[in-house]
Amino acid sequence: MPIQKNHIERRLLIFAFLALAVFVSPLFILGENAHIRVHDNLDSNLAWYKVLAESGQLIGPADAVIPQIINGQLSRNAFGTEFSLIVWLYALFPPMTAYALSQTITRVLAFIGMYLLLKTHFLSGKQWNILAINVGTSLAFAFTPFWPSGMLSTLGMPLALWAFLNIRKKEKMRKSYLVLTLLPFYSSIVLGFFFFLTAMGIFWLIDVIRTKRWNGRFLLSIVFMTLMYAIVEYRLVYSFLFDDEPNSRDEYFHARLSLWRSIRLTYKNFIYGHHHAATIHTLVILPVMILALFIIIRKKIWKKERTFILLFILNIALSAWYAFWFYKGWLPLTERFHFLDTFNFARYHFLRPLVIYVLFALSLKILLVTPWKRTVPILVAAQLIVCSLTNEEIIFQTKPTFKQFFAEDQFNEIKDYIGIPQEDYRVASIGIHPAIAQYNGFYTLDTYNNFYPLTYKNQFRKIIEKELAKNKTIRIYFDEWGGRCYIFTAELGKRYMFKKNSKKRLKNLELNIKPFKEMGGKYIFSAVPIDNAFENNLSLERTFESSSSVWKVYLYKAI
Repeated sequence: MPIQKNHIERRLLIFAFLALAVFVSPLFILGENAHIRVHDNLDSNLAWYKVLAESGQLIGPADAVIPQIINGQLSRNAFGTEFSLIVWLYALFPPMTAYALSQTITRVLAFIGMYLLLKTHFLSGKQWNILAINVGTSLAFAFTPFWPSGMLSTLGMPLALWAFLNIRKKEKMRKSYLVLTLLPFYSSIVLGFFFFLTAMGIFWLIDVIRTKRWNGRFLLSIVFMTLMYAIVEYRLVYSFLFDDEPNSRDEYFHARLSLWRSIRLTYKNFIYGHHHAATIHTLVILPVMILALFIIIRKKIWKKERTFILLFILNIALSAWYAFWFYKGWLPLTERFHFLDTFNFARYHFLRPLVIYVLFALSLKILLVTPWKRTVPILVAAQLIVCSLTNEEIIFQTKPTFKQFFAEDQFNEIKDYIGIPQEDYRVASIGIHPAIAQYNGFYTLDTYNNFYPLTYKNQFRKIIEKELAKNKTIRIYFDEWGGRCYIFTAELGKRYMFKKNSKKRLKNLELNIKPFKEMGGKYIFSAVPIDNAFENNLSLERTFESSSSVWKVYLYKAI
């Protein structure tokens, strides 16, 4: 009988890995013709990796700068550590190949981590239905959308928790420490693991209070992983300790929501989640969790299902914490302690993918001892289908492909038309992301980065100050965040992806070209025509289109 059950488990695992291969296959088959996420991906990180790889500063010193962006005022440290594997993927492979490999690594390890966690610590057993729950839940978890450059920052948490729980029980010590050693090389502490490690610290403290034992090996493992991150993220540590120059984060302001809006955001996050830590739990998992809770209440099995109850409460608490981080009641504290504004503590909700999928598995286990047990395979299959439909090739079908977005042929034509070395002049963009120009080797005055000198932000603001004065939305967006150091216009607002079929025109643009020219600016790439270009001391040089691009670029020269 055990042989038969091992056979079932092996077949389920083979199915899971084949499903993962199919899920990531469009990235390898379509290559640059694949559709992938634009927001916080094509519009930023992918261009950054290419710029960094070509800058000669990939392993540069702490005081090095990247000359191609904002006149060399962007620190090398703003691009993250060279100890991160994702940086080397983009240095060694073409960008789209690196992206496909990164997606594959992340999703495979996400599956393995969740499967080991459930099998070892939550749903042990060789019954076929338990095996199906463990494999199905883990596969659905691995299918969930995640922020690509975050790598294993959220999807690696199950693997880390598996390791910590092993060490807590003094089991599989070598394998567990190997996991804690390697994970920091393919994840980010500020985009996930700071919050996970502090949660582990709270877990350890609760253990101490409950058992009246210190469990030094568990505490030591938390300290060890924290130190590993300090080594890997040494640039971040250096900037935090020694870089006292005011930067764009110093003007970040987050506490603006009323009590009622914070309550509404709690509900919204609990029901729908957040795109940077997507859980895809609304249609299937949420009803299953509520049904499981109802069964627990009806059968009065609180103690038996204590883990489920605690995780369900934690799930609600994480949504509330996320929403109320933006509550204006924080103002007295943020005014006194500036770091509460510069560091995004709302990201504790990044723990929710881990919590929700463990809850899903526990919910299905509860259903196994009820008349609902026959629905368990159907529910697992339903969640797999729902998650598979979030494949980038499906949900971003209306967005530009990688090739269409970066439009290399079109921007090479622009470069050839200008005819002088790219490092000898500066450009900025209107209606399209500056990452496109950066990817194509142009030196840009604009950028998308949330860690650059405040003096530069104020200098750049002079170019667009009249436009900001006309539109409250873009003024608040730039002044109280400023991560997108773009040429914003009142007429376009917070929109920066105008395709070549757009009918939009700029009729009343008011830019200050003098500071633009003083900063080295010579050309503006605009995705829309500027009717009053002459009044802005701009001259239309030529219009560029390409069948392999979704943009129509109007090349304006500052005169």
